[in-house]
Amino acid sequence: MKRILVVDDNPDILDALDLLLSLHDYQVSTANTIKDAVLTANNLRIDLIIQDMNFSQGTTSGDEGKSLFYKLKDIAPSTPVIVITAWSQLETAIELVKAGATDYLPKPWNDTKLLELIAANINTNVVGSTKTIIAKQGQSSTFIVESQPMKQLIAMAGKVASSDISVFITGANGSGKERVADYIHQHSTRSANPFIKVNMGALASELMEAELFGAEKGAYTGATTTRIGRFEAANGGTLFLDEIGNLSLAGQMKLLRVLQTGQFERVGSSNTISVDVRVISATNSDLTQAIADNLFREDLYYRLNVVELHLPPLALRQDDIIPLARHFVSGSHQLSDITAQLLKQQPWPGNVRELENHCQRAMVLCNDQLLLPEHFMLVEPTNSKQSALPDVLSSTSLKVEDDKTNLKAVLDKHQWVITRAASELGLSRQALYRRIEKYQLSQPPLPSQNEH
Repeated sequence: MKRILVVDDNPDILDALDLLLSLHDYQVSTANTIKDAVLTANNLRIDLIIQDMNFSQGTTSGDEGKSLFYKLKDIAPSTPVIVITAWSQLETAIELVKAGATDYLPKPWNDTKLLELIAANINTNVVGSTKTIIAKQGQSSTFIVESQPMKQLIAMAGKVASSDISVFITGANGSGKERVADYIHQHSTRSANPFIKVNMGALASELMEAELFGAEKGAYTGATTTRIGRFEAANGGTLFLDEIGNLSLAGQMKLLRVLQTGQFERVGSSNTISVDVRVISATNSDLTQAIADNLFREDLYYRLNVVELHLPPLALRQDDIIPLARHFVSGSHQLSDITAQLLKQQPWPGNVRELENHCQRAMVLCNDQLLLPEHFMLVEPTNSKQSALPDVLSSTSLKVEDDKTNLKAVLDKHQWVITRAASELGLSRQALYRRIEKYQLSQPPLPSQNEH
């Protein structure tokens, strides 16, 4: 996550920018004095700076902003700096742009313009890897894939990227759904336009509509200014709605209308706004069950799910584990052979995110460059039969998606309780039903009550 330092002596401005940038997935640090700003820049990796021109009550010359700018440039000469200024300091702001500032914006600033300026200038370098990388030159969509299931998924993602159809991504938490959405956007004709991400699970239900569609000033308590919604911010580009199952029924109705017509109204307004946005959605929950429970609209589900891409859990794509681990360990750190072997034997219930966290922790615990099992807190099995993987995954040659025998074994294990079997297989209930039909499997008859 990119970190932005905001420097302003007005706490209301700091709060407003903190909220705006946080909602657009930036990590924000704030400072209200030159001293605090310099201290933060010296101690944290900052990807972009937004700074005011005055920091003392009653000053309007802009000299303080000038002094801060040159101090920050001495600390981080390549970090972009955006100056926000009142018109009285416009001449000084232009002087700083000539001296190397990225740009300036007058107060009150335009949220959309500011976000576009940040997106165009914030550092988005792609980190390389030791194994196969699928990436688009100069963009941040990078995939490390060696396993056959992921190669097939990326191939399908590449095919759907060139169209404008809605894509529905399913998979467990931490499996990489956001990365797939980013890959589709970067390989689409919309790649030069915004890619806006919304985690529906992180938003309060009463604020979801305002976040998606915007709100007029005074539309609700605390709405002191007009808010631009995510659909407006994504106009011409792609909107990624993660954890879509958390959207309220009222929000679902409004979303369905946007998908059908491209039109909506901000909360508290009767003016219709038209946008051109491609929607990619994702979930780790069973929306078919939510439909049955009247918690999710069936017509919206089919609008979102034109093409479904299912991300298998990391335990089912073992060939990706070591390339990913080597990607996550930085510098000259290396995995020992036994560490690599044990990493492949772990169940990884938290998927790729859990693997990355383990790698980060191992580098902290390691005193030299060789990463050993104890740095990952891994325990070597006493024999091959005691692998940490579930029995159905004990052989890498057994692919649940393609193997009728394994599919039936998991179903029988859970007595054909579809929810449990689907959870172990990392599939949605709908996907599991399709595989049952494909392999023409049937539930064995229940034993007679007279049988003992």
